[in-house]
Amino acid sequence: MSLTFECIPLTVEGVSLELSTVHSLNSTSPILFLHGFGSSKEDLADLTIQPSLKNHGFVAYDAPGCGQSASNNVSVIDIPFLVATAEAFLARFNIDKFHLIGHSMGGLTALLLAHQNPDRVLSFVNIKGNLAPEDCFLSRQIFMFPADDDDAFMDAFIERTRTSGSFGSAMYASTLRVRVRAGAVRPIFESMVQLTDHGDLMDKFLALPCPRMFMFGEEMRGLSYLPLLEKEGVELADIVGAGHFPMYSNPIEMYRRISGFLDRCGCD
Repeated sequence: MSLTFECIPLTVEGVSLELSTVHSLNSTSPILFLHGFGSSKEDLADLTIQPSLKNHGFVAYDAPGCGQSASNNVSVIDIPFLVATAEAFLARFNIDKFHLIGHSMGGLTALLLAHQNPDRVLSFVNIKGNLAPEDCFLSRQIFMFPADDDDAFMDAFIERTRTSGSFGSAMYASTLRVRVRAGAVRPIFESMVQLTDHGDLMDKFLALPCPRMFMFGEEMRGLSYLPLLEKEGVELADIVGAGHFPMYSNPIEMYRRISGFLDRCGCD
């Protein structure tokens, strides 16, 4: 499948956006990918050249305030706004039913999107999206290391991430400055923490009627809720040699697990 890159104008809740998109659409229900904080729409673009996934369409975009997308007001970009953006994007491409993959911030956005549209989501691969307060190891830094200046917080956040010693974190940190507008960080992070602490995310995830996979790197094997997910029928995908960013550290295993999951779902 060939990839098409284009910028599309959208208005969401009165905010003017220019979404930088990538897509490779066919007659089947596509995979919608929502990237994580500081990541990009290209994080899973290799999905379109994986032989085992070649029959699936693919759509993704840089979230407002991120990557090559533009917004005339980054101060309003929180998780509910990102959910509304996803719904507007799906409407723009006339996509009714779809498979859903979300990473980190995108996993949280995807969860709320699926919760609001349970009859449209055919399957959901949650790549370490927030489900419990213990997941806010990045976003809670907005409270742990307060700064009055957005750029100062960003500089310190990048340095902490770069030197954390986790799989993929140094490479991730190297592009943060060009992938996130500093003014969007606070509303996104504060919203993530609020929803994770008080949004009943685990109940929402377990209540979804579609097949679900929860993917995590081996560094996350200590997550307290993994036994509950397995007990409730969620397929667990433990990616060796990876942390929070399996697409950077072990993409081969990541795509293998996604492909097997979609095959077992048995739905286009």
